[in-house]
Amino acid sequence: MFSKSCEYGLRAVLYIGNKTSEKKKISLTTIASEINSPPAFTAKILQQLTKNNIVSSVKGPYGGFYIDEENLNTILLSDVVNIFDGNSIYTGCGLGLSKCDSKSPCPLHHKFIEIRANLKEMLNITLAEALINNTERNLIWLKR
Repeated sequence: MFSKSCEYGLRAVLYIGNKTSEKKKISLTTIASEINSPPAFTAKILQQLTKNNIVSSVKGPYGGFYIDEENLNTILLSDVVNIFDGNSIYTGCGLGLSKCDSKSPCPLHHKFIEIRANLKEMLNITLAEALINNTERNLIWLKR
């Protein structure tokens, strides 16, 4: 449903958010390893997240990526999705057809309307809300 960039972007912000709550900055190589993403691809994703003020970074030996506490409480998962996939996930055809609407629906059109609404609702939570009850041992899902 999400593009690979979006999937890795979501994984990255959730991992960085978890580490930020522990007051830690995380290196690119650690993030790539922990979210099971190629380092070069992870660098491009983090560049997009930084450009869009989702994550911040500090250079140097004590540097790394982190998320401002204010952002943890205001940035929505849907904001991350919009950076990588735009709003087409909420408006596009479930089969990826270019000509699909209520007048000329694909076989999944009417069912997919409900799925998109549920997805939009699910992603309408802050990073902090998504991280509630996620401890270090619960981060094993990142590598699946």
